[in-house]
Amino acid sequence: MLATPGPLPVGPQWCYEVKWDGMRLLADISTKDTATVLKLTSRTGRDMTRHFPELSGLRGALADALLDGEVVMLANGLPSFSALAERFHRIPTAAEASARPVVLMLFDVLRLYGVSLLDRPLAARRATLERLNLAAVPNVRFSPCYDDGQALLEATRERGLEGVVAKHRESVYRPGQRSSDWVKLAHRRTRDCLVGGWRLERTHSSRIGGLLLGVPDADGGLRFAGRVGSGLASDSAQRVLREILPKYAVEVSPFTQPIPREDAVDARWCQPCLVALVTHLGWTDHGRLRQPVFQGLRLDAAL
Repeated sequence: MLATPGPLPVGPQWCYEVKWDGMRLLADISTKDTATVLKLTSRTGRDMTRHFPELSGLRGALADALLDGEVVMLANGLPSFSALAERFHRIPTAAEASARPVVLMLFDVLRLYGVSLLDRPLAARRATLERLNLAAVPNVRFSPCYDDGQALLEATRERGLEGVVAKHRESVYRPGQRSSDWVKLAHRRTRDCLVGGWRLERTHSSRIGGLLLGVPDADGGLRFAGRVGSGLASDSAQRVLREILPKYAVEVSPFTQPIPREDAVDARWCQPCLVALVTHLGWTDHGRLRQPVFQGLRLDAAL
């Protein structure tokens, strides 16, 4: 179930959680032939179990459950999508996972001991979740729930967190659907864009200097949304981009309209199937992202 962007709803029928800057995960725990199995799945259905070995403790905590949450990684004391992004593309060693562990913030339970909880109200599902004995499981926490949405909104802004999600206490769970019963508010503007091409650095031809971004238009084509260079400098970003982009290379531009010469010069094109998360300061009059900053490639989302 997905949240809809909107203004902060108020009233006793709503509860509020922190909007974590991470990756949505379903944790499916089941028992087969006396062996308990854990499978971690992204929002797009990708098996991420081996990417987050530090969450394996869930396997010994429950015999059967389907849990919904968001996995986060801290950078400078705050959840950071860009710090987490490298995990999407490679399986860490035991030493790497130990040195920079993730935390799974759980906020819902959808099945417990073979019984589906999808049609039960959120308040009942949340109460069931909090009764689970997971306190001793490493790297797993319950995402706190609050009654005062405005206070949480201000607190998350002051602390540099991503935002707030408001949830109607009587809402049932509809897998894969976007619902007005869940409302999200982000302090920073973020946008998922499709990568339509890239440019190499002029002084270092082995490095990616910029990504050409697009968004779907009303006719199903790809509209140019600007070029992003900020956020590409880290070794981890360069390694991921150099590995993945050439796999999707094509000979012609995927954009429906010609893009400005200053952006197209020396560009290399790719199939528009990779999703890049960027932060930005709004849109220009020409429909371009204003001061975009690359956060990472998303394998948990599709446009």
